[in-house]
This record gives sequence, C-alpha cells and structure tokens, in this order.
Amino acid sequence: MIVVYRMVDRTKQDAADVCRLERYILPPGEPLPADAVWIDLVAPTHAEDRVVEQHLGIEIPTREDMEDIEPSELLYSENGARYMTVRLLYAADSADPDITAVTFILKGSTLVTVRYEEPRAFTMFAHRAGKPGGCGASAEEVFAGLIETIIDRLAEILQATASSIDRISRDVFDVADKTVGRHGEYQKTLRDLGRYGTLISLSRESLVSIERLLLFLSVVYRATRVPVELREQVRTTLRDLQSLEEHASFQAGKIQFLLDATLGLVNLEQNNIIKLFSVMAVVFMPPTLIASIYGMNFRVMPELDLWYGYPAALLAMLVAAIAPYLFFRWKRWL
Repeated sequence: MIVVYRMVDRTKQDAADVCRLERYILPPGEPLPADAVWIDLVAPTHAEDRVVEQHLGIEIPTREDMEDIEPSELLYSENGARYMTVRLLYAADSADPDITAVTFILKGSTLVTVRYEEPRAFTMFAHRAGKPGGCGASAEEVFAGLIETIIDRLAEILQATASSIDRISRDVFDVADKTVGRHGEYQKTLRDLGRYGTLISLSRESLVSIERLLLFLSVVYRATRVPVELREQVRTTLRDLQSLEEHASFQAGKIQFLLDATLGLVNLEQNNIIKLFSVMAVVFMPPTLIASIYGMNFRVMPELDLWYGYPAALLAMLVAAIAPYLFFRWKRWL
C-alpha cells in the first residue's frame, strides 16, 4: 500500500503555523503526485516499489535488506539519497510486543518510509500532521517531527511500564497478610516481570537504533547546508533520547532487583513449609517408634471385637490421607 502525504494550506508569509499534510491512499495505476512530501510504503509489493523507484530515481530496499544488522548497510548515502534503517518497537500494548525494521529515505524534497508493521507512532504523527501547524514545511522537517513522535511514543511506553513496575514492587513487599500463602501470586509476579523486562529490552534496542540514526544525521547536517534550527532540533532530540536510555537502564535494573527479591521470598516460603514438615515429622517420630517396637500386638485391644472396627480403620486411613491435602490447599501450598 502506498500512502501519500501532500502539503496543503501553505503560505509564504507564515508557513510554519499553517502547514498541514493531506493523506490519501494511491490507487493502483495512478502516478505519484509531484508535490508529495511524504510517501509511506506499508508492506509494499514489488510493483509498488517500482512505482516509487521510477518516480524518485532511487532503489527501495527489500525486507531482507532492512533486516541486515551491518551498520554500513543501515545508514548510508547513495545517488543523492540518504538511507536510514532503524528498528522500532510495535504492538507494545499487546501481550506479544516485537521489533520491526523501518527504512527512512530522504531524496530532495521527499521523504519515503518503508515498513511492514504498524508502529503506533506513525498513526500518531499522521493524525498530528493533518492539523494546521502540525508539521514542518519540508521533508526534512517532516522527518524530524516523525522521529520526535517515535521517541515520544517510546517515552510513553517506558512511563507506563515504570508505573506497572512500581505497582509490582508494592505487591512484592506487601506482607500485611502473613497467614495466606502467596505461591500463586509469586508466579504471576514473575510472569509480569518477565513481560515488562522484555518490553524494556525491546525499547532500549529501539532507542539505540534511533540514536545511531541521529548521530549519522548530525554528521550529514554538518556537511550540508541545512537550517540551524533543524540541526539544533536534532541535537535536542538526541539529548532527550539519551535521557530515555538512562531511564530504561534504571528500570531494567529495578526489574532485576524485583526478580531477585521475588525469588528470595519464594525460597523463604518454601523453607517455612519444609520447616513445618520437619517439625511434624519430629512430633510423630516417638509414637511411630513405640508402635514399631511393640507392633500394637496387645492382648486387650477393644477395637478387635467391634464389628465395625475394620471399616472404621479404613475410614481413618482415608481421612488421614485427605486431611493433609485439604490443609495444604487451604494454606495455598498446592
């Protein structure tokens, strides 16, 4: 799918305040407009790649090229175009977040993005850019605004994750009810910590990838004539990103601490259960010893003459087997 964004309501007097992007999906067979500022390729077919390649005179990387991890293949300039591939987090609000490769191509007055998933930041920026003053007037400014939105989305994810981790921290160290076992709660806590740990790890990977892009862009901007405001915006974005990396590292350390604390509490609970079993074994050891010595073979045993003695013994054995099980279930040890 080819999504085209064109600038509308642009004036020479005060373009920065009235610029907005108009979005529409390019029908098959229709040529790309000459005034397209942003061309968003979403899971493009080979034919759709060819349309953009012929329009701009560039080469659109394939999905296999975008998954390459070699730095020289991710950030480079070729035939007057700058190719920048980053790995972005998507589906962060679902149970299965993941990383996807997204390529940004700047050629002249046009920005091209190539992606095969739906990071929420693209939808957020498209909605914002559709309002007057929601974006800059050039492809470079649109690109800078898109990167800022991506970083804002990562900051939002990290903030939400931090709040969830704080809640887990309070739950882990909440020992107000010591009479109820927390075996099941600890299992849920470990699963939640593992999920949030994965989310933070993916966020950090995405932040590092964007940082490399911004460093590459800083070098390019120093060698080319771009507005001072745009260079300063890149530096500011880079500082914001580095602060987010520090925050993500702090949250990762906090998750590791909570994992260690949870496992320590699980071990303490297991030790208490084992201690109880040991005490019970010691309590019943002397009666068992006496019964083993004498074998309960006495001349006078009233139960031997009772007609219900044998069924009563079977019932006693059944109760002795079921009672501990029910007790363990009540204590939530099983």
